[in-house]
Order: sequence, then structure tokens, then C-alpha cells
Amino acid sequence: MPSSPTKTVIITGASSGIGLAIARTFLDHGYNVVGNARNAARLQQAAVQLERPERFLGVAGDIGEPATARQLVDAAVQRFGQVDVLVNNAGIFNAKPFTDYSVEEIDALISTNLKGVVYASQAVAAHMIPRRRGHIVNITASIALQPSIKVPATLPVLLKGGLNQATRALALELSPHNIQVNAVAPGIVDTPMYSAEQHAFLNTLQPAGRIARASEIADAVLYLSQAAFTTGAVLPVDGGMSSGTW
Repeated sequence: MPSSPTKTVIITGASSGIGLAIARTFLDHGYNVVGNARNAARLQQAAVQLERPERFLGVAGDIGEPATARQLVDAAVQRFGQVDVLVNNAGIFNAKPFTDYSVEEIDALISTNLKGVVYASQAVAAHMIPRRRGHIVNITASIALQPSIKVPATLPVLLKGGLNQATRALALELSPHNIQVNAVAPGIVDTPMYSAEQHAFLNTLQPAGRIARASEIADAVLYLSQAAFTTGAVLPVDGGMSSGTW
């Protein structure tokens, strides 16, 4: 049975890839969705693809700015009445040798992958605490659970690995307020980030022998957003990638 249509989820990075799949899954299960992306045109295109204008609200802006996080909560409350779930999906993943990261790339990673999660979570938690209910689901990365020599990505691992630990810490802090905080750690996912020509190599990086569908990540997020007695969990959805070496 679909969830109550009165529930509302905020999804950052909702204009494509995993974020778009998460938005579609929540809409299919009766939620109102407030989607955020930096690019207003791409967010509008996503809204057209989702085909549920009465239950989808796009709010463009840089989630690395605290004003954007506050705007998301204010818009959700004004349009739909409350926020029940936050999905911190927006993120940058650029795999390259550690010494090759530029100052600009480092700043962009910190802005989106760190500040974006902090500001959005602060704004939503401040709304959820008085209501004494809510869910926060962070999208991290399987490679932060087990780095691979085949994919040099020390800076994304630094930030996503920190987010895995912060998920546990925030779960403890918000547990007395009946707010659950969990994370999904995807492996490599079939998104516009990768071309079809890259798939043959990418398929070899996960024991399952294929990369994930974005809908499979969305299903895990939906589960955690409804799990009443699960908090502080980091759920790998990676075809066994983080289970060990192979």
C-alpha cells in the first residue's frame, strides 16, 4: 500500500541520476517531494519527467549555502505543511590521483559533500525536533567502507567516510527526539555520470558482476525512511563491493 500522501520528503541533488530515481520512488509511494538542484533548468526538466506537478516542488539553489537549506524547509512547510524525510543525496564524486586535486575541486567537494549535508540536516532537524518524528537518510559511498586501488578517490572517501561516522553520531543525538538517521552506501550506479562504453570495466568492480540501477538505491532509501526501529545504520547497496577483496 502507498504511504500517506501527507508525508513530505526533501531530496537534494534531485534533478538527475540517483536523486531523480529517489524522487520518482517517493512519488510512486504517495509522498510529496521537494527537490533541490543547483541548476534551475535541469530541475524543471526533472519536474516534467516526474509528471506529478501537484506533488513535486522544485527549489533551485546551491545546497552548500545555508540560505538554500532554510529555503527548502520553508518551501516544504508552506506548500505541504511539514517535512517528514530528508534525503541528503547531492554529492560530487571525482576519482583521480590524490595529488591531482585542484584547490577549486577541493572547495567544491567540501561545499557540496560536507556543508550541503550539514546545512540541510540542521534546517530539517530544527523542524523535526519539536514534532518529535522524522527520518534523515544520507547517501554516502561503498568505497568509503572499503577503498579500492582500482578507483583512486581519497578525497571523496575522506568526506563520505566522515559522513558514515557522522550518521551514527547524529543518530544518537537525535534518537531521544524520535528522529532516525541512517545512510545508504551505493556502489557504482548506472547514472549519466558514466557512458555506456565505461560499463564493461565498471561491471568488474563489483562482485555481482554489474553496476546498480538507480532504482535499487532509491528502494533502500525508501526502506530506511520508513524504518521505525533502525537508526545509525549504514546500508551498503553495492553488489558485495564492500564485503571484502575478490
